[in-house]
Amino acid sequence: MALEDRNRRGLKRLLRSFNYAISGLGYVIRHEQNMQIHLASTIAICGLAWFFSVSATEWVLLLLVMGGVLTAETLNTAIERTVDLVTEDFHPLAKRAKDIGAASVFIFCIIAIIIGAIIFVPYFINIL
Repeated sequence: MALEDRNRRGLKRLLRSFNYAISGLGYVIRHEQNMQIHLASTIAICGLAWFFSVSATEWVLLLLVMGGVLTAETLNTAIERTVDLVTEDFHPLAKRAKDIGAASVFIFCIIAIIIGAIIFVPYFINIL
């Protein structure tokens, strides 16, 4: 019986952790304009990939890159909220932390654009 109780508590804990994650994702989607832009881009890219019937390998690369951008944006939001929690006053180090977090998203977006171009430009050229 004790083992069964532990497993149930483990399952409850696991389900609770999913609820926390979904709550965090919902917050970022509702409150962060950049996340909304990234999600719209993700939907558009999935539509293009479906339209062009990209290969399985290309799908995997696109999904990894799209997931990376969304993850970077989510982590950047966490950094920004943590900095805001620590200080409401302007502080050069707080600004630096926020700027560096934003830079990580920017870098990933540039790489995503390059990968997207490598994948999609040939498809566009073929329809011209």
